[in-house]
Amino acid sequence: MSVPSVLSPSSIVVQPKATTSQPATAAKKLRFGVVLALISNVLFGVLYLYSHWLAPLSGTQVFLWRMVAMWFGLVGLLAMTQSFGQLKAFLMGLNKQQWVLLLLPTPILASQLWLFMWAPINGQAVNTAMGYFLFPLMMVLMGCVVFKETLNRLQWAAIIVAAAGVGLQFWLAGSVSWATAWVCLTYPIYYGLRRWQGVPALMGLFVDLSVIAPIALGFLLWQNSSVSIVTGSMTMGLLLIGLGMISALAMQTNLKASQVLPMNTFGMLSYLEPALMFLLSIFVLHEAVNGTMIASFALIWIGVLLMIVNAIRASKKSHSTAICD
Repeated sequence: MSVPSVLSPSSIVVQPKATTSQPATAAKKLRFGVVLALISNVLFGVLYLYSHWLAPLSGTQVFLWRMVAMWFGLVGLLAMTQSFGQLKAFLMGLNKQQWVLLLLPTPILASQLWLFMWAPINGQAVNTAMGYFLFPLMMVLMGCVVFKETLNRLQWAAIIVAAAGVGLQFWLAGSVSWATAWVCLTYPIYYGLRRWQGVPALMGLFVDLSVIAPIALGFLLWQNSSVSIVTGSMTMGLLLIGLGMISALAMQTNLKASQVLPMNTFGMLSYLEPALMFLLSIFVLHEAVNGTMIASFALIWIGVLLMIVNAIRASKKSHSTAICD
C-alpha cells in the first residue's frame, strides 16, 4: 500500500537521482533508527515504574496527569528543536479529509497510554506485558503483508525464536485477556496508519496530545482530589515534570524509529520494552518469577539480539558497497 499524497508533502517533491552515497546513507539511517528504538524502550521502562512512584494516585489519575504533563513536555521539545514553524506549515496545509485521517488513530493512542499506566497497579500487568510481547510480531506481520517487506534467514530465525518465547508466556498465562488483545491488535494499527499517512512523528504526536490533554485536564479539575495531592507535595510536582519530559521524548523517539526503520526491524526491537519491564519487575519491584518465565524471556532476548545482528550486518554490507562504488 503506497503512502497517499494527501498526507505526504514529500510526495510532490522531485526526488534526486540515485548516487553512490545512497548505500552509506541507508546504513546511517538504519543505525540511527536502531539507536532511537533503544532509547525509546529504555525510557518506556522508566515510565513503567511511574505508577508506583506516584502513589497514592490511581492508575487512571496517573494517566490523566501524564497526558497533561506530556503535552507541556512536547511543547518544550518543539521549542528546543525550533519546530514550531514546521508544525504550523504542516497544520496549515491540511484540508478536511487530511484532518479526519490525522485524527483517526488518536483514540487508539489514548487507550494504550491509559492501559500502560493503569495495568501495573490493577492486576493486569502480566496480561498487558503479554500484549507487548505479541505487538512486535504483529508489527512484523504488518510489515510483510501491508508494506510488502521481505525477511532474510536471520530475520526469520529471530522471529521463530521470539515466537517460541511468546508461546511459553502464553502457556504460563493459560488464556488471552482483553488487555493482551487490545495491545497487540490495536497498537499496530496506530503505527501502521501513521506510516501509511506519512505524518511526521513529532507533528502527529502533538496533534494527538492536543486532543487528549484538554480532556484529561478537564477530568482532573472535575475530580479535584488528585489536584490536592499533587499541589501539596513538591516531590509529586517534580515527578510529574519528569513524567511529561520523559513521556514526550519516549514517544517522539519511538515514533521516529517506527518511520526510519523497516517495519520488521522496528517490530523486533520493540521486544526490548517488555524485556526491560521484566527486569524491573524482578530487581526493582521484587516480583517472583520461575524458571519457565526466565527461559521464555531468554528466547525473546535471543530473537532481539539476532535482529540487532542483522541490522549491523546490513549496515556493514551497505558501507562496503558504498566504498566499492
